[in-house]
Amino acid sequence: MFEFDQYLGFLAFLTIATMGFWLMIFLIHLIPYWIGGALMERLQELKAEKEAKKAQE
Repeated sequence: MFEFDQYLGFLAFLTIATMGFWLMIFLIHLIPYWIGGALMERLQELKAEKEAKKAQE
């Protein structure tokens, strides 16, 4: 079976692998959210600029 130092190494590996997995899942969902939010905000700014130009004319 495992000796104590091998057991600690295995637990460290599992901890790091689990943290990496959840970080990957978090970033996969978060990055498209940032991109989508930035695009929506930019489109709103462009629309507001067009409306401001029409109002000036």
